[in-house]
Amino acid sequence: MSLRRRLFLPLAWMRRQIRASEFALIALAVAIGSAAGLGTVIVAALARTVQHWMFALPVGQRLSETAALGWPQLAILPLGGAVLAIFSLGVRSRQRRMVDAVEANALHGGRMSVSDSLVVSGQTVISNGFGASVGLEAAYAQIGSVIASVSGATLQLRRSDLRNLVGAGAGASIAAAFGAPLTGAFYAFEIVIGAYTPSAIAPIAAAAISAVFVSQLFGAQPYVIDSFATLPPESHHYLLYAGLGGVCALLGIALMRLVALAEQGSRKIPLPDWTRPILGGALLMPIAYWSPQVLSSGHGALHMDIAVGASLGFVALVFVAKVSASIVSLGFGYRGGLFFASLFLGTLVGHLFAGVLDLIAGYPVVDPHNAAMVGMAALAVAVVGGPMTMAMLVLEATQDFALTGAVLAAALVSSTIVRETFGYSFSTWRLHLRGETIKSARDIGWIRSLTVDTMMRRETRATDSAISIADFRHRFPLGATSRVVLVDADERYAGIVQTPAAYAEGLDAAAPIGTVAINGDAALAIDMDIAGVMKRFDASGADELAVLDADRHVVGILSESYVRRRYAEELEKAQSDLFGER
Repeated sequence: MSLRRRLFLPLAWMRRQIRASEFALIALAVAIGSAAGLGTVIVAALARTVQHWMFALPVGQRLSETAALGWPQLAILPLGGAVLAIFSLGVRSRQRRMVDAVEANALHGGRMSVSDSLVVSGQTVISNGFGASVGLEAAYAQIGSVIASVSGATLQLRRSDLRNLVGAGAGASIAAAFGAPLTGAFYAFEIVIGAYTPSAIAPIAAAAISAVFVSQLFGAQPYVIDSFATLPPESHHYLLYAGLGGVCALLGIALMRLVALAEQGSRKIPLPDWTRPILGGALLMPIAYWSPQVLSSGHGALHMDIAVGASLGFVALVFVAKVSASIVSLGFGYRGGLFFASLFLGTLVGHLFAGVLDLIAGYPVVDPHNAAMVGMAALAVAVVGGPMTMAMLVLEATQDFALTGAVLAAALVSSTIVRETFGYSFSTWRLHLRGETIKSARDIGWIRSLTVDTMMRRETRATDSAISIADFRHRFPLGATSRVVLVDADERYAGIVQTPAAYAEGLDAAAPIGTVAINGDAALAIDMDIAGVMKRFDASGADELAVLDADRHVVGILSESYVRRRYAEELEKAQSDLFGER
């Protein structure tokens, strides 16, 4: 027996077990979660090691809680930009765009590339390790999701199962990073899968729990925030915190737009593209000289700002500095995300919100520490998405059940405002700028794969539009065909004639048949997806449309009734997958 045959038999057996048994799928999710937890530990250790080497940090100290940095240390920032540029130039031969978990689940049925994911993770580790104001959460999720994608693709799992596993892998990595299994599970549902799917609950929960177990087994510490609140949240505070959610929504939208503007502006600078992160590192130096809190993801700074009271002016300056550092870092080509930056910025907004209320009322209205936690969740929801994800993060980090309701109220307000006025999270906003149309990880890949080319009837019989109506009647008696496609003298499309129309009374039999043709300006391109086809049918009001190539030569024909039937069939199949029909 050949080696290939020996490998195929166990994989085929495993695939049958996973398709037939939910227990087998859960077992696979546990293995993926364990691997994702280990991958998260490795990525975090690499980034921290680089930071400690570069900035000579004491053991156990985070870069963002450093009191001060001198200019020689700050020169590490543009050095990091140079290292990132060299690394990126080394992998520039890759022509395809690198896909993250959200895009993979929305457009590619959960399929991801190992090499591309390693490149993304490497760029993120370099960016964070050399002090850029970006988080590691993008690398965590990338590693976990690609482990799941490769595992599911190797076993040739169904599209729905593969998408659920990719969500489980990404969620497991986030769970391991924060030591928060509920946060990881909701991250998988809200951000990576895009829906709450009953069939995915058990695998995702199992993956998140196993990831937390493995990460803590290797020394990772859970994300815990000490609660210093002196005023418990009361019912009337919910309205105030809802207002804080609205403020955070507007700030989140502004932040995402500013990052996009900075990126567009940096690309217009008349310098080679590889110099962008070096220039960005140089721009970060004066910001970090004033406040090292802006560097890296900001874990240490967040804990320090919550524990130590500061004046409103100082908090506002730190907020502006962190926003500026994040915009510069992402706008000038550093790789990473805004997940933890939005958490840190949210705590600052919460502090400012509570302080302003105190100044207006003349007495403490809400507890500043509670407001910081609510702001943390609300701003993160505005930027990252996932109101339940962020509510669970605050709950698991503080163990404060009384605060959870206020956090959820603010998160829902923030999410609703962003969804209604902006429509994107940071990840989908960047995809939108790249030309994609997705607004969440919901699966629309089947829509894009259902193209005109796969649905049309090939048309090999086209008729000259110059022949007379009499000649047409001779060639096509009533009942012979329902319609005829016409072409001009250059074999280009000239419309469609419905056969009964050529037999209408009062027509000049000597006139060209092209005079009774319809839909001469309405046609379909061969690469259009089903969504575009349905819009074209609605706009034209036609029952059938010709399919043309780039030179307007007829290659086929497609009817509206067939298109809508195929759409209904695929939609029913997608909904069956969504609700877990195994």
